Amino acid sequence: MSTTASLPVRSPWTEEVVGEAPVSDPAQVTTTLDAVAAGGPPLPRHERARILFAVAERLRGEGSELAHLISLESGLSLKDTLHEVGRAIDVFRFAAMEALRDDGETFAGDISEQGRDRRAHTLRIPVTLVAGITPFNHPLNQVAHKLAPALAVGAPILIKPSERTPLTALRLFELLAESGAPAEAAQIVCGDPTEILTAVLAHPAVAVISFTGGVRVGKEIARRLGYRRAVLELGGNDPLIVLADADLDEAARLAVSGAFANSGQRCTAVKRIIAVEEIADELAWRIAAGAERLRCGDPLDPEIDVGTVIDEAAAMAIEARISSAVSDGAQLLCGGERTGALLSPAVLDHVPAATNLVAHETFGPVAPIIRVGGIDEAVRVANGTPYALSAGVCTFDWRAIARCIRELRAGTVNIREVPGWRTELTPFGGIGDSGLGVKEGVREAMRAMSYTRLYTLPWG
Repeated sequence: MSTTASLPVRSPWTEEVVGEAPVSDPAQVTTTLDAVAAGGPPLPRHERARILFAVAERLRGEGSELAHLISLESGLSLKDTLHEVGRAIDVFRFAAMEALRDDGETFAGDISEQGRDRRAHTLRIPVTLVAGITPFNHPLNQVAHKLAPALAVGAPILIKPSERTPLTALRLFELLAESGAPAEAAQIVCGDPTEILTAVLAHPAVAVISFTGGVRVGKEIARRLGYRRAVLELGGNDPLIVLADADLDEAARLAVSGAFANSGQRCTAVKRIIAVEEIADELAWRIAAGAERLRCGDPLDPEIDVGTVIDEAAAMAIEARISSAVSDGAQLLCGGERTGALLSPAVLDHVPAATNLVAHETFGPVAPIIRVGGIDEAVRVANGTPYALSAGVCTFDWRAIARCIRELRAGTVNIREVPGWRTELTPFGGIGDSGLGVKEGVREAMRAMSYTRLYTLPWG
């Protein structure tokens, strides 16, 4: 595909240009969509699986190089990006396995007086075309979670990666081509997000848009998409609830890892620590001690735990929210020091539930502690946000566990684990400002990228 311009990609750590991505204008995007939509019938299942397994092996073989590339363009630490590569390998492996699965169902026709002696069967038919739009915070795995399920189910796909972190996605597509995937099965375009989205929404063959990103854009997609299908993963304000009987060492470990991994830039990161008053002092001390042990700095240093956020503007916005929370009565226990796009892991206690730091999603390395009187208030505070993605609960009380599973407004409730824990196969997604309730995860994404065809046969 010809292009007329290139997009410079800068390291958030050094601000130096670390690569360039080709830019496609709207006409070129439309031409690419035409080519993908006209690609013909899907490959046989065994060939889809072979390609997906081959990509997984290439990812494994280039794991160190890919992690370095992700860190270079995103500012995330090598510890985080090596973990991301491992997750992406799982995505392609699981997608390969699912490609071989018989995903149809069979129903007897004589199960009621109104029935007949027939058999009913279903097939999953891939949609005509999927458009996948991904954010900056997981430059490899977010693309994998759209690309691999589409390949597995046989749906042609166009991927538009974040203009801030396109280099890893471009390398993934090179690995895909080296693994034998036909060009008509998947294509990638880079460029202005508004122009590309407009071209995608205008194309008649696009049947599904799978978008991960901000609420404003997600709602705009939903408004303009009509009766076509949307898979929207729009962020979260995820709580970690710590009740009085919790193991505080475990709770503090989960709070630290959940709030600061990936520089806190995950929709499922611990965004609010909701602790009952009687254990809050001890928990806050342990979380602060854990945060202070983390090393932050050059993301390419293998000893560093926390790299930068995506750019200096994002770091400044988080810094301002921390200052505002302190003005509202919160106590800054540690961290919050900024140098460029680097922000040291911050822990705040006595955070008012209405302050901007926790009333809205804060996408960065911050662990705010909100104190509550008991489980009633904990559930109420946890649910007091338009987001409803994931939650974690630290307790051994089975009655409290059952209540949280029933009452928390979240797509996922993890007991004695961070809100974001899952495998790459399990269903994932939320409602409200977190999404439409349509799930991601390899198997659910394949369902979203296909539809059910029923056929019946005489039997007897």
